[in-house]
Amino acid sequence: MRLLLDSHALLWAVDEPSKLGPQAAAALANKANIVLVSAATVWELAIKCGRGKLTLAMPYRQWMTKAISDLGASLLPITVEYADVQATLPDHHRDPFDRLLAAQAQVENVPIVTHDAVFDQYGVSRVSGSLATFEVMPTAACVER
Repeated sequence: MRLLLDSHALLWAVDEPSKLGPQAAAALANKANIVLVSAATVWELAIKCGRGKLTLAMPYRQWMTKAISDLGASLLPITVEYADVQATLPDHHRDPFDRLLAAQAQVENVPIVTHDAVFDQYGVSRVSGSLATFEVMPTAACVER
């Protein structure tokens, strides 16, 4: 199975794996699964680091390169097709990064590893990305440090 990681799921998988729910942890540990990291997530985390809203254990580029390598992940680029699909999505969520992830998940027919239930409104499958105690936290609070 292919899995698309939301930004907080990527952060947790690399820096705080204990925050991942059992379903997400098992899916990421399964070597038969293919882990995808969207270019949108790479960009989102770069913006947060650049603005001082996110602090990583090492400089951004080093951290991201190591994260992708350690997870054995593949980078999912941003294409015209994904951009076009996200432009037609209902306005359930205004976060442009999440909207692009929803479009990628729809086009590629892959589940998103996330705790963010807003993706359910876009009709994409979701692998629960967090422990129950984190389900109520908004995405921004989970990724900003």
